[in-house]
Amino acid sequence: MKKTKGFGYETTIRAAFMGYVVQAVVNNFLPLLFVQLQHELGIPLERITLLITINFLVQLTVDLASPPIIARIGYRAGMLISNACAMAGFLLLTWLPGLFRDPFAGVLISVCVYAVGGGLQEVLVSPIVEACPTKNKEAKMSLLHSFYCWGHMAVVILSTLFFRFAGIDSWRVLAALWCIVPAADFILFCFVPIRSLESGPEGRKGGIGSLLSNRVFWLVMLMMLCAGASEQAVSQWASAFAESGLGISKQLGDLLGPLLFALCMGTSRAIYGVRGNRLDLKRFMSVSVALCIGAYAVILLSPNPLISLSACGLAGFAVGIFWPGTFSIAAAEIRDGGTLMFALLALAGDLGCAGGPAAAGAVMSAASGNMRLGIGAAIFFPCLMGLGLYLRGRLRKKA
Repeated sequence: MKKTKGFGYETTIRAAFMGYVVQAVVNNFLPLLFVQLQHELGIPLERITLLITINFLVQLTVDLASPPIIARIGYRAGMLISNACAMAGFLLLTWLPGLFRDPFAGVLISVCVYAVGGGLQEVLVSPIVEACPTKNKEAKMSLLHSFYCWGHMAVVILSTLFFRFAGIDSWRVLAALWCIVPAADFILFCFVPIRSLESGPEGRKGGIGSLLSNRVFWLVMLMMLCAGASEQAVSQWASAFAESGLGISKQLGDLLGPLLFALCMGTSRAIYGVRGNRLDLKRFMSVSVALCIGAYAVILLSPNPLISLSACGLAGFAVGIFWPGTFSIAAAEIRDGGTLMFALLALAGDLGCAGGPAAAGAVMSAASGNMRLGIGAAIFFPCLMGLGLYLRGRLRKKA
């Protein structure tokens, strides 16, 4: 196996794993500070929550705009820029709000800078792993995506412990400390060997026209949208079930609900990542679809909030394979998709992440705030994912 300065492609894959931890820090650290930012900087809550939307929109824009840029500068430069943006965003967060008369402007600039890094990570890490000359790509892809879950849990647990012992007022110190993760990833990507999908022996370099004319591409785009929607429609409301089911405070509910969901989702991805060479991806995804539909049904029908919380965990386990599994299907069946295909798949997944909670929220509003009915209505997405898997099988038989 080819090596660069003592590093092999297995190290490249580990660096990609760390890349998803970087994205987890980008997406999950600031929400832990919402109350503190409101009290310390005097930023109204409605403006603080707007930061999540802006972070998502910036990453969505990067998903769409980055392929031609990456084609020009290459994967390595893209990953270095990504990690540099993540580091810069967190460092700016420590002092930039104090430079503005309106601190919100400083926080907003910081979020936009590190969101560019998060968006590039999402576009690049999957094709980097796919391009590595290793075996069991489906398993590697699943294990890769599990590191977002472990990163999410690490951010919540380590940040909570830091605030417990150092105090929430020291949040700027923690923001600077989280720069260690992208800094380490930056150093690794300076040295690890990298191949691109376009330059590899298979020469995957289809254009947008080739993709748009491919029926399998539209099918996997639909599956990615369903993957994001199935995941977020439940995870966004997991904390509420924790509060109502266990009778605990909102702060503990915000921790326990998302942590349970992330733990179960990461476990599912890790199982396939470790045992993927012995498991059939189609069967694993089909069973996961059935489990997900069952979990949604329990959330909708169970009168016991604690059982509903457990169903949220089951849903997390079930949806774990949806995102990486769809990536693997696309890579295997669209051989000339290249980086552009991975970027568009990430775009579809992000749209699903926004659309799933929005659809659930719309049903809740129409049902006078009935949370169970809203999440239950989102059962449509795992059902549509199952239909996508069925149609994929039909297309393969025809081929």
